[in-house]
Order: sequence, then structure tokens, then C-alpha cells
Amino acid sequence: MFFYRINIFFFVCLCLAALSVQAAEWRVAPGQRIADAIAQAAPGDTVLVARGHYQENLKIDKPLHLLGINRPTISGGLIGDTIRVTAPDVRIEGIIVTNSGGDLGKQNAGIYIQPDAHRAQVRRCDLSYNLFGLWIQGANDVVVEHNIITGKRDFFSSQRGNGIQLYNTEGARIISNNISFVRDAIYVDVSHHAQFRNNRLHHSRYGTHYMNSYNNVWEGNETYLNRGGLALMEVRNQVVRNNVAWGNSDHGIMLRTIQDSVIENNIVAGNARGFFIYDAEYITLRGNLVVDNQIGVHLSAGSTRNAVEANDFIANREQVKYVASRDEAWGVKEGNYWSNYLGWDRDGNGRGDIPYEANDMVDRLSWKHPMMKLLLGSPAVQSLRLIARQFPLLRAPSVVDSAPHTTPQHSNWRQWLGKYYH
Repeated sequence: MFFYRINIFFFVCLCLAALSVQAAEWRVAPGQRIADAIAQAAPGDTVLVARGHYQENLKIDKPLHLLGINRPTISGGLIGDTIRVTAPDVRIEGIIVTNSGGDLGKQNAGIYIQPDAHRAQVRRCDLSYNLFGLWIQGANDVVVEHNIITGKRDFFSSQRGNGIQLYNTEGARIISNNISFVRDAIYVDVSHHAQFRNNRLHHSRYGTHYMNSYNNVWEGNETYLNRGGLALMEVRNQVVRNNVAWGNSDHGIMLRTIQDSVIENNIVAGNARGFFIYDAEYITLRGNLVVDNQIGVHLSAGSTRNAVEANDFIANREQVKYVASRDEAWGVKEGNYWSNYLGWDRDGNGRGDIPYEANDMVDRLSWKHPMMKLLLGSPAVQSLRLIARQFPLLRAPSVVDSAPHTTPQHSNWRQWLGKYYH
């Protein structure tokens, strides 16, 4: 038995040694073709590309490490995909990838990762002037991190591709990328168990356009100066935490047809609508700062049975726009802070003694007569708000916070004033 174990040990060592001998490096210099090195390389080899300009449309059909030395440029010549990955376990690192074709029907991309090219990695690359930066379809456990992605800025927005497109994937990690001037910075469909962390998504249609996907984490992302910031649609089991959405010309964070998710500790500032919540159930909205938006929360389409606690709603022109047939209770356990709350705290416990109601007569008049917003801070309008509460016949169904906070949780809220789309 001892001899048998010794033999197995030496067999494993021989296999590892054989693998280390087989792995080779292939060096490509300006004037040479990267495709020739890929053709000669064996699975597991590294192709080292020296600084220079290479006009090629590459196909990587075996597990390889394509590594740029001092950031070489690979140009697709405005035709097709610049790089197409068809094999699993491919790593692309340190390369400027540019000039894909511009055909939306053919989904031209800087790097196209096709089905079954699992575990692909794209790190520290610049993907510039491509239709789609990265198209990832049917490939699991893909890692995309520390890349800069910009689109074809001279194309109309609707004719551009997306920065990163994920379709039918599992386990992707999209980390610390800077994406701009594309149609949607990150487009996600039917992709599950993924992580999207610390990305900067700006100057696009949507920072994120996300549908039909489950069990994903959105954390630490910044979406700004887009039409829409973060859009989560027809999804469940999401964690949306510590993101910042500011200066978007429509919404900061859209939650549309979403269930069983946690939306917490986000900053939503200077958007036309801070949160747009449509058909949301069984979600937790907690610890968010919603500040200086035209509308703090636009709530509609039966969004109910949600826990909305410990949020700060500050200096929004309209705190909540809500149209329904019955009241919606928020802050049931802990309460929220509302900067336009007119109640009092006689016992000094930090909670208001009378409920906050979002949709009172003044709110409804301001929707019907927008010029009235110029007077919202006047004593006359505040008096009207107090009088309306004494006559229940004049009230409409509203978001009601039974014991709101009298001081905000976020002491730094002033630094988020004036973050508008220009």
C-alpha cells in the first residue's frame, strides 16, 4: 500500500511537470501577426503582444492568455468583431481593443464571447470605438474588471451598442469598469447569480438596463448623467446596496415588477425621479438618501406589501407622487425622515407625534398647477396644508408614515444638493 501511494505521488508530480513544460510563451512584435501566434500556440500558452498597432480580427479558439505589454492596440478595421472568443478559459489583459464593425444586426463587438466560452476573463483593457464593447452570451463565470469602455460617440444613441451585454449567463463578475457614451452601459437579460460592483456608468441611455434575472448583487456602482440610472425590471432576489445615482434626466433607480429584494443604503440625488417604483412587492427599501430630486419617489401600479424604513427624503420638489385607491403605510416599525414634515415631537423621542402624509391637497394642486411649486415654502401654502388635514373629506389616498423621524440619518446630505443633469 505504501508503494502504491508513492507511485501515485510521483505520477501526479510528473503530470504537473509535463503541464509546466507544455505551457509556453509566444512573443509578437510590430509587423508580425497575432493570429499566427495564436495558431501556433497550444492550450494554456501565453501570447505576449508588444506595444504597437495591429490591424487584425482575431479568433481565439483555445484556452490562452493574451497579454499586452505596454498596452498594444488591436484594431478590427471597422469590420466584424475585433476579437471573438470561442473557447473556455481565455484571458485577455492589458490591450486596447478598438474599431469593431458597426452592424447592429450582426452584433459587432470589440470582444465577443460566444456560448460555452466559460470562465473568460477580460482585465485592464481599453475598449474604444466599438459598437458593443463586450458581448457575452451563454458563457458562465466570466470576469470583466478594471476596463475602460467607450462606444461610437458619433453614432446616434439608438444606433450604438451596449458597453457590456450579458445574455443567458451564470456567475458573472462585472467589477470596477468605467463605461460611457454607449446605448446602455450594462445590459443584462436572463443572467443569474452575478455580481456588479464598483462600476462607473455615465453619459449613456441607461447606466444599467436589467431584465428577467435573479439572485444578483448590485453594490457600490455610480450611475450619473444618463437618461436613466439603474433600471431593474421583471426581477427577483436582488441586493441593491451602497450605489449612487445622480444627475440622471429621468430616474435614478427604477424598480419595475420586482419582488423579494433588498434596496438599501443608496444615494439618489438630483434626478427627475429619484426612485420610480412600479409593481413592486415584498421588497425592503431601507437606509436610502433620496435628496433634491424633482420627484423623490414615483409610486404606482399596486406597489404594496413593502417595508420602507429609515430612509431620508430631503428637499425633493415632490416627496412622493402616488395615485391609488387606498393609503400605503411606510415606516411602520422605524419611520422615515421627511424634510417637509410639519408635525412636532413633544416627548423628545425623535419621532413625530402626528403622521406624515405625502399626497395631501397641496401636493395634488401642485401636480395640476405646476407654477404653484414656486410658492411651496410660503406661509400661505403651509397653512393650507395644515387646514386640509383638519377636513378628511378633502384628502386623497396617500403614503402615510405614522411616526416619522424628526432628524435625518444622513448628516452629509447637503453635499448632494445641485447634482443635476446639464
